[in-house]
Parts: sequence; structure tokens; C-alpha cells
Amino acid sequence: MYESYYGFNAKPFQLKPDPRFFFGSKGHKRAMAYLEYGISQGEGFIVITGEVGAGKTTLMRNLFNELESDKIQAAQIVNTHVGSDDILRLVAAAFGVEYENASKATLLTRLEQYLRQCDVQGKRALLVVDEAQNLTPRAVEELRMLSNFQTADKSLLQTFLLGQPEFRRTLLSEDMQQLLQRVIASYHLGPLDLIDTRSYIEHRLHTVGWKDDPVINTEAFAAIFAYTNGIPRKINALCDRLFLMGYLEELHHFGEIEVNQVIADIKQEFQLPPSHLETGNQVTGLKDLPNINLEHMDDRMAKMERSILSVIDALKKMLPSNKANNYSEKEN
Repeated sequence: MYESYYGFNAKPFQLKPDPRFFFGSKGHKRAMAYLEYGISQGEGFIVITGEVGAGKTTLMRNLFNELESDKIQAAQIVNTHVGSDDILRLVAAAFGVEYENASKATLLTRLEQYLRQCDVQGKRALLVVDEAQNLTPRAVEELRMLSNFQTADKSLLQTFLLGQPEFRRTLLSEDMQQLLQRVIASYHLGPLDLIDTRSYIEHRLHTVGWKDDPVINTEAFAAIFAYTNGIPRKINALCDRLFLMGYLEELHHFGEIEVNQVIADIKQEFQLPPSHLETGNQVTGLKDLPNINLEHMDDRMAKMERSILSVIDALKKMLPSNKANNYSEKEN
């Protein structure tokens, strides 16, 4: 909706990871440096942890875009709510190895044959496991065992483990000592600071052709940071709602008031309904109401009405002419 209103060529604040919008904050640059270092080493495990929505998956997709496909055969696992036996089937499926009705011994044999074939072709195999915090210790151990596949001078498989902070507890348990000895680099991806939060938002806007419409003032950026704590996914969700409100109300300037208004709307949507109300409030509905600027509310309602009408007109133009005529007949 708001893309065309503000002259954007795409939606700037989508929730799905998109390497086009990769933003190299201080933390993300450092994490990317660890990943690139791991690639250069060609062995062992790289562990990247971070809060939900911190940008771990986007980081990996950006790395995948930079990989030389003729030299590295990469595969990714994202569904990790599985046991130790199923993790091997997921690895096989990710690399395109036949796994149906195969025993564990057969799976391991097929995987080793595949990895050796990659080596003969001059390629290195890279396995990326997302949401690693969901893995059981037994499943992690199965992944470690795969690192035993080697030639005389190099490892046939390298593994990157991405997970939420609690995955570190799994790694530090007594059962994980052998895996820890094979971790060549580890990094925790923290949230953005205030400066990077502003740069992140502006980067995504410039990527879709932003020309300072709408204007976003310093107080608005500060309010966004305070609410999201610098978590990229939360920033995307809040900014998407902010720009939608701007479109509906025909706004071309966002300040702290507009940001807080959207935050209040979001909080209200996720509040449980009260179990009971005081009699006075239930009857009159006026006891705890704040002072309301009626003129401002009327202006907002008028703008929203005009915006909704414009959407309806646009939808009518998109309908085939015969359907439009049928609708007109029904209205008459």
C-alpha cells in the first residue's frame, strides 16, 4: 500500500530475510568476518548466536550470495525439532542424497560417498544448521561425528551452527567437550545501538528509493530504538506499521508522537480483554478517558476515509470490466 504513496520501488520493512537489505552494522560486520574466516579455514565448526530477530539468517543468506558456487557446495537445515536419527536424514536431504528407508549405516555411507565425490570435483561441502538451540545433545553429537569424514590432509565437511543464546548452554555441557574442541570461531550477535538503528532504517529506505519522503526526525529514531531495543526484526515490524499509518493518514513527517501512537496501537492489540470492569466505567465509558483533541481526531478520520476510498477506487480499476458492470447493476 504505502510503497507507491511514498515512491518506493519495493517494500522496505518486510519480515522475511532478504540479502538485498543486508546492513553491515558493527556486530554484523564482525560476525561476517568470523564466517569468512571459517570458510577460509575449511574445517571445524563456526558458532553464531543471537537473540530472536537479530539477523542471523540474513547474515547467512548474505554469505551464501558471496560464496563461489563452483568451489563450495552449501546446504542449509532450518527445521531442527528432530531426534538424532532424523538429523542425519535432514543432512542427506539438504545435500540431495537419497535417504528414504535407509538405515543409519547406509545414510552415513551415502553421505561419505557424496562428500568424497565433492572433493574429487574440487568442491568443499558446507552445512549450515539454523535454529541450533532446538537440537538435542544426541543430534549435535551426530553432527560432530560427520566431521570425522576426512581425506589424508583435509576435512570433507564444515558446519556452521546458528542459534539463540541458550544454545551456548548446550555447548558448555559436559557432553559437548569433543565438539567444543572443533569450534574454530564463535560469536554472539548483539542488538543494534541507537546510531546503527538509525543507519539500519535509512539503509533499508535508500535501498527502495527513499527521497526523504517521509521525513523522520531524530526523536522518532530514538523512540523506535527504545521500543525495539535494536532488534532488526522488531524494527521492521514497527516501521512497517508506522509507514502504513503514514499512508492512511497522509503523513509526510514522522516524529516521536507518531511512533508512540503506533506503539500504543500495537500494545493495545496484544492486550488481553479485561475480565471485569467497574460499574461506572462499564455504563458511562467516560471515567478514565484521557483528554481528547476532537479536532485532531476528526482530521485523522477524514484522512483515513480518503485513503480507504482511494484503495477502493484502485481495486475497482483492477476488476475486469464485466465484473465491474455486474457490481454496478447490483448496486442499482
